[in-house]
Amino acid sequence: MNHPLVWALRRLVVAPLVIALTVVLWVTLPLWVFGAAALSPILPGRWRALRLLWVVIVYLSFETLLLAVLLGLWLASGFGWKIRSPYFAGIHYDLVQGTLIVFFREARRVLALRIRTDGPHPPRMPAGPVLVMCRHAGPGDSFILMYALLHWYHREPRVVLKNTLAWDPAIDVILRRIPASFISPNPAAGEDLESQIAALASGLDRNDAFVIFPEGGNFTPSRRDKAIARLRKLGLERMARRAEKMTHVLAPRPGGVLAALDAAPEADVLMVAHTGLDHLVTVSDLWRELPMDKQITMRWWQVSRAEIPEGREARIDWLFGWWERVDDWIEENRADAPS
Repeated sequence: MNHPLVWALRRLVVAPLVIALTVVLWVTLPLWVFGAAALSPILPGRWRALRLLWVVIVYLSFETLLLAVLLGLWLASGFGWKIRSPYFAGIHYDLVQGTLIVFFREARRVLALRIRTDGPHPPRMPAGPVLVMCRHAGPGDSFILMYALLHWYHREPRVVLKNTLAWDPAIDVILRRIPASFISPNPAAGEDLESQIAALASGLDRNDAFVIFPEGGNFTPSRRDKAIARLRKLGLERMARRAEKMTHVLAPRPGGVLAALDAAPEADVLMVAHTGLDHLVTVSDLWRELPMDKQITMRWWQVSRAEIPEGREARIDWLFGWWERVDDWIEENRADAPS
């Protein structure tokens, strides 16, 4: 839910603070560069402080530039009158794609990140709309997925994501203008998330990709334990035992997936797994790994509609089966796996 007070806080307080912080950072940039350069020889890693400073500068600069461009688009659309029209939606998708291309180019250069993909390449992608179901772990995995769908596969994503991401000003504004849904993993009483997801997955065009993260949040050992306990609390002992055998993923929450499958009966499914940054859970983990010098490997599986069973229980079993397969793939391909 988008409470008016929360909306006002994000738009009238957080967004101006981001812009002000960006301006202050650029005005005082020589001081920050001098301080980071002085700290870098002391800290472990190769120029860790300078690398982190540059990432922060790039991120805040993009935020500020995007907010300025988004304001211009709002004015150009007749003060928001046509902002959700197909024409302006296309402009917003192009804006997101361009931003992600530049941002990931800098990430590869500054953080020494590499992205490798296995699975369907553009000529083998389904001709029509797709439902994309991705595991959730590690920093920025949703951004990496958006980058792949927009830049590699030329799809227009409709994404279901956690409502905490709405505190990022640019994400908040953009995803209120193109098809997307901010949801809470733990909805309030009476909040029908499945209906929201079904509405978002309805009416997909041939170049659309509906994106959902069935786990509902990033993987951590404590969340895994809570997900297993939740299954037992619901009386789903068999599913709880299956979840206990999965050590790298959370037990999937089937409600949103089932709603999307029902709402888009013509769409094939893409299952997506990735590994490389999933062991980075806390801020201290990220700091310790800079520069990262990591390869992110993404695996794509195409599932035709004919392979998806009918019936609620059969589809839940099908989803758990796929998550077990994802867990096995991660075990075989994680960075610290024995060769």
